[in-house]
Amino acid sequence: MNFSFDRRTILIAAAVLLVAVLLLFVARSGPLASMRVTVAPVARVDLAPLLFGIGVVEARRSYLVGPTTAGRVRFVAVDVGEVVKAGQLLAEMDPVDLDQRLAATSAAVHRAQSAVDTAAAQLADSAARRNVAAANARRYEELGRKGFVSSSVTEGKTQEMNSATAQVAAAEAALAGSRQDLARLDAERAGAQQQRSNLRLLAPADGVVTARDAEPGSTVVAGQAVVRLVAADSLWLKLRLDQHRAAGLQVGLPAEIVLRSRPGQLLPGKVARIEMLGDSVTEERIAQVAFDTPPKDVSIGEMSEITLHPPGVKQALAVPGAAVRLHGGKTGVWLLAAGKPEFVPVKTGTSGADGRVQIIDGLKEGDMVIVYSEGELTEDSRIKVVATLTGS
Repeated sequence: MNFSFDRRTILIAAAVLLVAVLLLFVARSGPLASMRVTVAPVARVDLAPLLFGIGVVEARRSYLVGPTTAGRVRFVAVDVGEVVKAGQLLAEMDPVDLDQRLAATSAAVHRAQSAVDTAAAQLADSAARRNVAAANARRYEELGRKGFVSSSVTEGKTQEMNSATAQVAAAEAALAGSRQDLARLDAERAGAQQQRSNLRLLAPADGVVTARDAEPGSTVVAGQAVVRLVAADSLWLKLRLDQHRAAGLQVGLPAEIVLRSRPGQLLPGKVARIEMLGDSVTEERIAQVAFDTPPKDVSIGEMSEITLHPPGVKQALAVPGAAVRLHGGKTGVWLLAAGKPEFVPVKTGTSGADGRVQIIDGLKEGDMVIVYSEGELTEDSRIKVVATLTGS
């Protein structure tokens, strides 16, 4: 009898303990449990913004040196890594028959010059004949008025003068045509000479050879590069920044550059240009950062880490960056009001290096905002403020 009582007591106690454990579990971890959150006050602090991105060393001025017409490479005079001066011969194209055509054009020019000289002599002869005919016509006209010669003789001399005048006009036209032919052939010779000079590929500026894209004997088309140059003093970095974190980016911002080949060495620079076209695929803004003093032996294409320091904001109203969330398509924070979470849309500004975000509108100093939570918050969430979410 006592054994039965003890057994029933044990079962009841076990059942009570199980129910208590179940209720405790439901209260702490079940759907009725309070969600643990951490909070922080809205306070005024000095924000020191910081922008970070990855850069690639590029050349501001690069040159692709190649022929203006298709042809075969005769020789290449420079190799990769050589320093060249403006006007230095880099390569030359095979002229094929261009020298012979240039000689033929020069001979045609000399012949046209001879034709011009001949036409000029003929014009001088025609002008002299016209002067003689004009003098005879005037003399016979005077004799005709005095009755010493007949009118038919006078008319004949007038006709001779008119014929001589026409011959002068014809000689002038022939001379003009000869001069035009000479000018045309001169232009053709100048064009051939320009084509011949274009076969000599000269350095457009001082620089360093970065590539030989063609070798002797290979055929290239018009505009194809045979040699590539870069201006060694025009190196800068192409910086990519997340568009969401590009606020404060402007020309002239100081930059700290760390090249992959020189870890630990800070190289000073500044933002030289901000591109108007960003990358819509990666959602990045693109800027060009120039070295204050270009380092030696830096390679084009080398990666780097770039830190920019936009102007800071004094005594800005700020919250931890983790408190700013997207809810219902709006940017805002969960405000702790009377022990309940309330979503408040806010307008944000500068982000500090310590992770704080400036609040321009929507909150006031002293408000408590929820920074971290165990799950997704709603207006009906039961919450419990704790110091940290880690641990029990």
